[in-house]
Amino acid sequence: MIDKRIESVAAAVADIKDGATIMIGGFGEAGSPIELIHALIDQGAKNLTVINNNTGSGHVGLAALIENEQVSKMICSFPRTANSTVFPDLYRRGKIELELVPQGTLAERIRAGGAGIPAFYTPTSVNTPLAEGKESRIFGDRTYVMEYGLTADFALIKAEQADRYGNLIYNKTARNFGPIMCMAANSTIVQAGKIVEVGAIDPETVITPGIFVNRITTVSDPALESKLVKEGRSYP
Repeated sequence: MIDKRIESVAAAVADIKDGATIMIGGFGEAGSPIELIHALIDQGAKNLTVINNNTGSGHVGLAALIENEQVSKMICSFPRTANSTVFPDLYRRGKIELELVPQGTLAERIRAGGAGIPAFYTPTSVNTPLAEGKESRIFGDRTYVMEYGLTADFALIKAEQADRYGNLIYNKTARNFGPIMCMAANSTIVQAGKIVEVGAIDPETVITPGIFVNRITTVSDPALESKLVKEGRSYP
């Protein structure tokens, strides 16, 4: 039977190439795969397009990946949040590109990409700068803007538990973008707090079926972004 376990985070991200598009799970700290991101920094792939809810905090995790100038473009909803200074500074200096997407639209673009839906219409962003240059149509008496589905070469995801087939469960709201990103990526890489025997996860509680997961590695004591930021830590 298929065994998707990988010995380390370094091995899990080893084949990510320059120019790849990467979805990274997380809603701020919740669900952020810090160890996989740091392994990607060590691996050194550059000119990456990253899809995430925000742009990270402090000088760790996603913010550290951006600070290391490995990301050429961010597709996100919140480019500036508390403790996010790296991206705003690089953006003001013209060192990184931004595609700003409303949060609900971002989630639906990812979901659509995973479902094989090339585009959809939404009323969000009508009559705003975010609608400029985009196709629009009127349905009934309301105007809608067309948005394209999003897919990626890789997804980096954090889960609470996995089995060797790649079936996943998450820690409450830490699931956030994880399930839809797993569906929308060509290759999904997961760091799990624990990898259990097949059958140990109740099938009724599986959130992401293993068919959407390619690699899993154990990170039993994952770092917390807020703790690292509070301690003034940076990576590398």
